[in-house]
Formats: sequence, C-alpha cells, structure tokens
Amino acid sequence: MIGNHTVVVDVPRWSFVKRRDDGSIDFVSPLPVPFNYGHVDGSVADDGEGVDAVVLGPRLSRGTRLTVPVRGCVGFIDDGVSDPKWICSAVPLRPADRSLVEQFFRRYARAKTMINRIRGRNGETRYLGWL
Repeated sequence: MIGNHTVVVDVPRWSFVKRRDDGSIDFVSPLPVPFNYGHVDGSVADDGEGVDAVVLGPRLSRGTRLTVPVRGCVGFIDDGVSDPKWICSAVPLRPADRSLVEQFFRRYARAKTMINRIRGRNGETRYLGWL
C-alpha cells in the first residue's frame, strides 16, 4: 500500500451517484461524497472490485487517472466482506482531513447498511477506523 499508486476516479467530489469500476451505477447516495472516490488501477479487493481509494483535494472528473501517494487506510466491512479504503493525497494529511474521512465513513456505514438490507443482504457493514 505504501508509495504512489494510480487511482481512477469513479465518483467526483460532491457527487451523489456511486459508480462501480465499470462505470455502471451502484446507487444514488442521500449524501454527496466530500472527496473524489475511485479505485486503485489493476488491483482486486475481496469484493471483486478494485481496492477503493479516496483522493483528497479539488474535484476531479470521472475517469481521471492520477498517480498519487497513499497517506493512510481505513478499515471497512461491507456486507460481511473486508473493503478497506486507501486514503490518497498529494500532500500530507491534516487533522481536518482525517476527521472528514472518519465522519464520512461512519455515516456511509449507516447508509450502506440500509442499502444492503433493501438489496436483501444482511451481512455486517461497519467502519473500523484507521488501520
């Protein structure tokens, strides 16, 4: 995980539409994503999609590919499957950045639990904190 990795932006900052790696719509969020959200190019996570990556900084267009340092990782379980999120930024993380990530993924876990239940999935979904 440490070092620079190529990230593909699937969800631009402040978007409501969560997309899969193939560009198809996964769901429409009740809350906008406060950062660029995508996946690490060429990776595969336990859920079969690319490893999720957050890119802090200005809004980037969907499909943008950039090489960026990984500054940290938060643990997440989605429907019983490990789904960590790599936190990427061109600059070192500030306490405010860490707080934003924590607050978002706590709320996201609650929203994703409801989405999973609607989809008939009852596995555990929760935010685990910084790894």
